[in-house]
Amino acid sequence: MIAFIVRRLAVSIPLVLASSFIVFLLVASAADPLEELRLNPRISEEVIEARERELNLDKPLFERYGIWLGNAVQGDFGEDNQGSDVAPQLTRALGTTLRLVIVAIFIAVVLALIAGVISAVRQYSWFDYSSTFAAFLFYSLPVFWLAVLLKEFAAIRLNNVLEGWGFSRWIATVGSQSATFNGSFMARIGDIAGHTFLPALTLILVSFAAYSRYTRSSMLETLNSDYVRTAEAKGIPRSQVIRKHALRNALIPVTTVVALDFSAVIGGAIVTERVFNWRGMGTLLIDAVTAADVNVVQAWLLVTAIVVVVFNLLADVLYALLDPRIRLD
Repeated sequence: MIAFIVRRLAVSIPLVLASSFIVFLLVASAADPLEELRLNPRISEEVIEARERELNLDKPLFERYGIWLGNAVQGDFGEDNQGSDVAPQLTRALGTTLRLVIVAIFIAVVLALIAGVISAVRQYSWFDYSSTFAAFLFYSLPVFWLAVLLKEFAAIRLNNVLEGWGFSRWIATVGSQSATFNGSFMARIGDIAGHTFLPALTLILVSFAAYSRYTRSSMLETLNSDYVRTAEAKGIPRSQVIRKHALRNALIPVTTVVALDFSAVIGGAIVTERVFNWRGMGTLLIDAVTAADVNVVQAWLLVTAIVVVVFNLLADVLYALLDPRIRLD
């Protein structure tokens, strides 16, 4: 296991470095980060040149990348175009996105596994048809449209009902938390939960649609395999055959999908964050690319690439746990 992890890391590290270098060249060559200063007649040339030296814009691209890489290895991601440290911005954005993604993906996976397994075991039943219809419905809806619908029906109208019953308008439609909220610890948790409810529900519905279809398809293929029929012919109870024989092997392709999806979403649920005005990884990336802020883009890429590598590695390890025939030698 340790040797396998070392080999994977040995392959992944050069890929991360190569991708960071390519992105650095693209972003650094795309626009001038000091364009606003240059267009401002009240800013002197001395100020602009000093800012260039602070951002290393007076050096060649290869040298600038080397400086950034050396600092990044030490945990220093430099400053953005406005002179603010990148690391605190990245930490806040990553924490915001993690709070949303972990809740949404966990609930979506649990619900999808339950629905997918039941749909496969009871193929062509009313539950199978209902879950299939719901999955295709949510999967086909654009994320921004689904988010708007949830704002209208799951927030505004439900809040009106809660208010009519004498409760506060708990479900928030904008932001990740109340900026001016002052209250106890439990009240703060309730406030954060109210802000997380709608964007998490959006990701849950979209992810559930995909995961349940993968689970159902994989489970059907496994249930029709020879070793499952042999286990049933031996008189093993149906529930034990499904749980110990079919489900474990059916989870292998689902694990791949979930690992890749999680690592992709952690890079920023961009549409969802935009609709609900969350300042997460997706918003951080859009703002940085728009402003040609190389240091912010590079920090975003590095964190996202590490997440991709880690979750792909976890997926491979889970393969061996789910199927003992797979060896990580």
